[in-house]
Amino acid sequence: MLAPPISDAVPAVLKALNIRNFALVAELDIEFGDGLTVITGESGAGKSILLDALGLVLGARARRAAIRPGTNGCDVSAEFDIGGQPGVRDTLDALDMLLERDEATCLVRRHAGENRTRSFVNGVPTTLATLQSITGPLVDVHGQHEHRQLLVRDVQRRLLDEFGVDPKLVSATATGFRERETAKREFHACRTEVARTREHQSLVSYQVEELTALGDSIHRFDELTATYKRLTRARELIETVAGASNELDEELIARTSRLEGILDGIDDPHPNLRAAVDLAAAARTHLEETLNELRRYLDSFPEDDRELANIDAELAALHDLARKHRVPAHDLAAHLAGLEEELKSLTVNEHRLADLETRAATAEAKFQAAGELLSRARRRAAATFAKAVTARFAELGIGDASLDVEFHDAESAAGLETVEFKVTTNPKYPGGSLAEIASGGELSRISLAIEIVAAERSRLPCLILDEADVGVGGVAADVLGRMLKRLSGNTQVIAITHAPQIAALGDAHLKVTKTTAQDTVIRVLSHAERLEELARMLGGRTVTGATRDFARTLLAEADDSAAKTVPAEPPLSRDVASS
Repeated sequence: MLAPPISDAVPAVLKALNIRNFALVAELDIEFGDGLTVITGESGAGKSILLDALGLVLGARARRAAIRPGTNGCDVSAEFDIGGQPGVRDTLDALDMLLERDEATCLVRRHAGENRTRSFVNGVPTTLATLQSITGPLVDVHGQHEHRQLLVRDVQRRLLDEFGVDPKLVSATATGFRERETAKREFHACRTEVARTREHQSLVSYQVEELTALGDSIHRFDELTATYKRLTRARELIETVAGASNELDEELIARTSRLEGILDGIDDPHPNLRAAVDLAAAARTHLEETLNELRRYLDSFPEDDRELANIDAELAALHDLARKHRVPAHDLAAHLAGLEEELKSLTVNEHRLADLETRAATAEAKFQAAGELLSRARRRAAATFAKAVTARFAELGIGDASLDVEFHDAESAAGLETVEFKVTTNPKYPGGSLAEIASGGELSRISLAIEIVAAERSRLPCLILDEADVGVGGVAADVLGRMLKRLSGNTQVIAITHAPQIAALGDAHLKVTKTTAQDTVIRVLSHAERLEELARMLGGRTVTGATRDFARTLLAEADDSAAKTVPAEPPLSRDVASS
């Protein structure tokens, strides 16, 4: 079912949607054309199924309820014309997903089974994230509650940027922010590491000085320990050795000497006798030397306890530091050697720290420069944007309302400020944020005005409106329809609507109905069928001659306005150098 194109419209991006076993749809093939396509149908006919199916193929989460009862799974495919979308083509080319014979076509498919969901792009299995990155820039869906997103400042900033800011400025600022954050992280990490190293250097240096101050005591621990043990037993040792010395008195040595003389005086050269003489002489000599050594041993003990006290103090100092350093006292020398080696190995990379600091400062300056260019561009665009939106307010029946764009300092990847839309709905009262000022009905119309103005300049590939006319009727609905008609001159617009004034302006009219078997079907209406559908929308279930006449009038006025429609304003000049 091909919706007829209009000659002045840009080529359609969403070309076709194929649905199998999705909810109440058994099988459905829809082709979309250029310009404004309207979709109508009675409440409960299943218009939302179309968007749900499209959402699935765009990467929405698959729900079990989406699978048609009695089947094993659903399948949704979409065909996109990406000939005018170089960014998407580049993405597909990088992923090696371009169709060899038709690089301008992108076929996306999602299959949802009982336990598994699979995604395909141009027949190539892919991840859901990749599918979303490809389809995201192609279709912008605005549901009937989508205006709630406008309460978010990031969304407001994005709409302003799309309206009148060169994307290169936005991209350069985001790149500058990321580079600055990376440079800052690396600099702070290095500075922290340098501070930690310096602190550790100071600690190790102190420990080395502390241990070195012990002098050679640290290397004589075993010797000092042995001496300490000996001196603590001095009284006992002196008494014992003195008693042993008494056994070696002069009389014993004299008797040994006399024995030697007697044996030596015997006139007999017998070797045994001569050996006995030599042994007696040796015994006398050993006894004399033993006595001398014992005397020297006794003389080695100090006369008082001062030496013992000094050694005790040295050992106490060694043990104290051993506990402090958590090593055995006899390992203190080895521990000191290890600390000295560690101190030599601890180096602070001052040059790298200085380089990173310079890099961080350069990145900061680059980000600030890009952010200032972006800020100036935003402020220039803001005045034009506010004026255009305020004009749309008047067209939609809220003529006393006006829009202002306020900026608040806040650095992020989006620039040096946040953007906030302030709306004045009554000149007697000050303006406020959308959440503070707008009522439900006003917010819907305010949202539409803002989105339409943004879309007129941003050249969105495909804009889908799901009953965005809720709360808008009568003359305002007619105005909205003409806005959408004008917008469709540079953006494919698909609008699900309950407003006959909007439906009459469509270049193609699709109707959603439910069969007797409760299956949802969608088909393109002929001129006569369209007349009947508009009459139904005007008069409810009772279609009269009067409602048909009104429907003919709407269609005739739509044809007249189409011939006189002024194309949507072209995008603003976005010269980076001038910004």
